[in-house]
Parts: sequence; structure tokens; C-alpha cells
Amino acid sequence: MQIVNRTNQIEKLQTQKAENFLVIEGVSKIYATPEGPYPVLDGIDLKVREGEFVCLIGHSGCGKSTLLNMVSGFNTPSDGVVLLQDQPITEPGPDRMMVFQNYCLLPWLSVFDNVYLAVDAVFPKKTEAEKRAIVREHLAMVGLTEAADKKPSQISGGMKQRVAIARALSIRPQVLILDEPFGALDAITKEELQEELLQIWRDHQVTVLMITHDIDEALFLADRVVMMTNGPAAQIGEILDIPFSRPRNRRRIMEDPKYYNLRNYALDFLYRRFAQDDE
Repeated sequence: MQIVNRTNQIEKLQTQKAENFLVIEGVSKIYATPEGPYPVLDGIDLKVREGEFVCLIGHSGCGKSTLLNMVSGFNTPSDGVVLLQDQPITEPGPDRMMVFQNYCLLPWLSVFDNVYLAVDAVFPKKTEAEKRAIVREHLAMVGLTEAADKKPSQISGGMKQRVAIARALSIRPQVLILDEPFGALDAITKEELQEELLQIWRDHQVTVLMITHDIDEALFLADRVVMMTNGPAAQIGEILDIPFSRPRNRRRIMEDPKYYNLRNYALDFLYRRFAQDDE
């Protein structure tokens, strides 16, 4: 009986750790300006499960990037705390990797060397052969084996973003942070990369936080969609649980009445209840 109770306690603890993998608790961010304090975020509370895919949407200026910069460690809260596996995040680290809209590739390096640079920095004790194998594995994952020797100026925007994703995943992060990664791409390339991202997420079981302005993208990718109110002093307005089973089929989802109900609900939130004030 004691063994059974002990097993139940361990399972309960493991479940709690998975449920509270990433915790954002009471987070506010205030910047000092010549006009006085400017509150960007006010009292953000969010718990993210291990392996969950969460999208954040909201109008420009509502603090989405500020919030994810605090998860990445590039910024710190004025109040509150961000915890990863019960440890406070105070600086950047290889357990969290960020992918930006503008790729952030070094133009004088090849595709291979842009990824190798990250691998070499995070795994200095691995042999040269091991590091090069990791790079090749991740370039193959995003379909860029044939482009390994090309410079960023020789490849398309979609391919550049594939390089950025390969580089981020090559260091085996626990959390992948995406700041509008497909915002600058054409519709066809965007859909292709969305499908690839979901496949990579399933294969690597990485926790994903992603900013997007595209409601359709959020509904297709996410387990939950976090909808932010307008700034200043932005908060989490509502969180939508996305009910579509995985793996997801875009055509089937778009034929589901629940899809349009969710889409219209999110549009109503963003463009009526929290419409951007341009005056």
C-alpha cells in the first residue's frame, strides 16, 4: 500500500511539473521615459505546459515581444517573475532559443556555418565531427542540405527562415520562442513553413511560444491562443483553447464550423472589444 501511495505521489509531482513547466507570475514591465513611467505590461499570469504550443496575438504595442523577451532572458520584469522548471529566468541561455522575423543570419557565413556557429558555442566539448553531424542533421530536417554552402544572399526568404529554425533547434532548447517568424513571407511559403514547424514540434516535443498577427495561423498551429489587450498596461484578455485534434489537416480544420466560430470570436475580441485606437 505504501508503494502504491508513493507511486501516486511521484506521478502527481511529475504531472504538476509538466503543467507548470513555464510560469509567468504577476509580471509587469514599466519603462522610464521623459514624460514619466510608461507601463507596457500589467500583471501577466500564464502557465505553459511542457511540450505545449502557445500563440500570442494582439495589436502592435501590446507588449507581446516584451513578454517573450522576458522568457528568453533578454529583458527582465519590473515586477513579478518568470520561471522555467521552477528556476527564475534572469539571462539568456541555451535552454531557450529565439527565432525572429528578420532571420538574424550573418551574411558573410554560409548556411552551414551560420548553424555551426551556434552549435560550436553551446557544445564546445563535442568533437568537430559530432558538431558537424548535428548541423547536417538539422539542415536536412528543414530541407536545406543542398543549400549548405550558399550564403544568405543566395537563398530566398523562406530558406533563410529555415536556416534560423535549424540554428535554433540545433542547440536542443527546451523552449522555442518565435517572434512573427513568417510575417514577411508570401502566403504559399508561409503555409509550407507552418506545416514544417508542426512536424518539427511533434518530432522534438519542444515547448513553443509564438507571436503572430495572423489569427488563421494561430488557430492552425496552437494548443492555446493568448489574446492580449491593448497597451499601455496590457494584460491577458482571454485565452482560447483550440479543440482540433493532432496531427492537423488544414483543409479539414477550415471545413469545421468550430474553426469559424473561434475565428470570429478572436476577430471580435481584437477589432471590436479591443479595437486599436489610432486617434
